[in-house]
Amino acid sequence: MSLIGEILPLSHIELDVEVSSKKRLFEQVGLLLENEAGLPSADVFECLFAREKLGTTGLGQGVAIPHGRDACVQKAVGAFIRTKEPISFDAPDGKPVSLVFVLLVPENATGEHLEVLSKLAGKFSQKAVREALMTASSAEEVQKLLLTEE
Repeated sequence: MSLIGEILPLSHIELDVEVSSKKRLFEQVGLLLENEAGLPSADVFECLFAREKLGTTGLGQGVAIPHGRDACVQKAVGAFIRTKEPISFDAPDGKPVSLVFVLLVPENATGEHLEVLSKLAGKFSQKAVREALMTASSAEEVQKLLLTEE
């Protein structure tokens, strides 16, 4: 199984989530990962929010990859959220974001963290992939798009 496949089960994919801000998105992700991965939602929120204060994780083209390291994380975990309406993310191109991949890794992880971020950035740099993710109708479809190796 691919690196992304190991950290992104179907239960970690949510489509057309109604959130109005980055803060609400991080709260939603916290609840998702608390329910599905047993991570404390407050820790997830704080980890993502603290990382965002260092600089935006918005890539541009409607994509963001919020990520962080936290003591509560035992092994890398991911979540994919497509927002119903784009939200402001301070992306370099100034465009709001709808496609969000959250990555959390243990405090001591380095190589895996960077490898997953690199794979995701490459995947999201492809216009065809972004367009397909925007129109995907199921978590299975999203997972397949993100796991397909180029």
